[in-house]
Amino acid sequence: MKILVLRFSSIGDIVLTSPIIRCIKKQRKDVELHFLTKQSFGFLFDSNPYVDQLHTFEKEIDEVVDVLKTHQFDIVIDLHNNLRSKRLINALRIKAFSFPKLNLQKALATALKIKSLLPNVHIVDRYFESVKHLGVQNDGLGLDYFLPDKDKINAHQRFPQLGTSPFVAVVAGGSYFTKQIPIALLNQFIARSPIPVILLGDKHDQKRTEPLVNNHPHLIDACGQLSFHQSAAVLKQAVYVVSSDTGLMHVAAAFKKKVVSVWGNTLPEFGMAPYLAREDSRIVQVENLRCRPCSKLGYSECPAGHFKCMNLIQVNQLQ
Repeated sequence: MKILVLRFSSIGDIVLTSPIIRCIKKQRKDVELHFLTKQSFGFLFDSNPYVDQLHTFEKEIDEVVDVLKTHQFDIVIDLHNNLRSKRLINALRIKAFSFPKLNLQKALATALKIKSLLPNVHIVDRYFESVKHLGVQNDGLGLDYFLPDKDKINAHQRFPQLGTSPFVAVVAGGSYFTKQIPIALLNQFIARSPIPVILLGDKHDQKRTEPLVNNHPHLIDACGQLSFHQSAAVLKQAVYVVSSDTGLMHVAAAFKKKVVSVWGNTLPEFGMAPYLAREDSRIVQVENLRCRPCSKLGYSECPAGHFKCMNLIQVNQLQ
């Protein structure tokens, strides 16, 4: 049986598909498994042993339709479940199975603050609805993240100023401003941390973290210095991880780290909390804030102007 799994973006959402991929391959020995995603996220499958063939497109799915047709897939597992994925399925003329995306429930939660309709079910468990007809079940082993050998850097060798000290990894960035941990809060956290702090993020986070570097000469700011795989390798060696709702948060969960996840305008009840992370992990959020959630994704600035969902968080909640 040839199966095509769809998840186009983004990093965290793709990492959250890893249990499905593993369970299909381990529980159905007759399956040849293909995965389709955006080209910019293809690196996530560099060392994944459960994907037989990766397909990518740069901008539009039309780029790959003809190639996909030649594979004559038996079924499609649609873990993206939007108009684009449905258009691809129609073009391939293949039977497809999807999962409950909860768009209506999320819309009611963000627009009218009706959160009672959100089920207490993680998106990973909802993903498994798409493969139950295959007899595939969740093995309860959590997420996978496979590091290529070339990216398995040693944090203490890469940053010799650490010496032999243990460290905490802090994810400084976020895809939207309203998901990012405020610099003022990070400043307090770094000042209080009894062990060194390594900041992780991409090159876009470097300017944002400049004040932290100026205030804390011994801080290790790795933003923009490491590839995503290398950042994951550093994160794997941390004592624990502080992160907002980002892709690296899900990688930390895959490595069974203690994750202190900090939530701003979004809700863990949307189904994206760290999945089966270490038992001492915890969620930090401002409860009973009337304007929250304001979006299922995020904004470039707080719509209300006060950013209370992050600014009311206390530094002792992160430690």
